[in-house]
Amino acid sequence: MHLVIPRLYVILDAGRMTGSAEETAKQLIAAGVRMLQYRNKSGSARETLEAARKLTVMAKASSTAFCVNDRPDIAYLAAAGGVHVGQTDLSVEDARTVMGPGKWIGVSTHNEAQFRAAIETSADYVAVGPVFATKSKQKADPEIGTEFICRVRGLTTKPIVAVGGITLDRSTEVIEAGADSVAVISDIVGARHPGTRAQQFLEKLQAAGSCR
Repeated sequence: MHLVIPRLYVILDAGRMTGSAEETAKQLIAAGVRMLQYRNKSGSARETLEAARKLTVMAKASSTAFCVNDRPDIAYLAAAGGVHVGQTDLSVEDARTVMGPGKWIGVSTHNEAQFRAAIETSADYVAVGPVFATKSKQKADPEIGTEFICRVRGLTTKPIVAVGGITLDRSTEVIEAGADSVAVISDIVGARHPGTRAQQFLEKLQAAGSCR
C-alpha cells in the first residue's frame, strides 16, 4: 500500500480525549482529518482491540488512513491500515511480518542515531520527537527542536512526521523546518470541540511553506 501522508496526523490518545474515541474520530473525519492513530497505554488488549475495530470501520468508510500504536497484533486483528512502533516495541521488519502485505509501518525516533537506523528499514514514515516539551508521555525523551528536523531532512526521502508538544501556533514552523506532517494529540483531542480545532490546524497547515 502506498501511503500518502497528509500534513495533519491526529493521535487519538485514550488518556487525553475529552470524549470517546469513536465520537472524537467522527468529529475529526467530518472536519477533514485523513490520518488517525489510536493509542491506549492503559487499556487492556481486549478494550484496545474493540476500539480499534470500530475505528477501522469508520476510517475505511471515509478513506482515512488509520493505524494502531505499539501493537502489530491488535492492528492485524482489527484490520487496521498500519501500525506505529516505538523504540521498545517490535522492530519495523517484525511488525511487517505480523501485519502482512499491503500494510504500512511508522516508527518513532528521538535522536539522530535512531533516525539513521530507521531510514534503513522498510518503514513507510519516520516520526521524530518530541519536537517541543510534551505532557502526553509520562517519561518523555528530551525535546529535539525544529533544528533537528532541518538537520535530518536531507538524509532521506521518506516522509518525516513531527510529534510532541505541537500546538496550533507552532505547527507551521515544524512544516517549514522540513517535516511532511505534524502529529497532534492534546491540542486537538483535548479540545472542547476537537473537530473545530482540527479545522483550524488544517487551514493553517495548508498555507504553510516547506523547505523541501
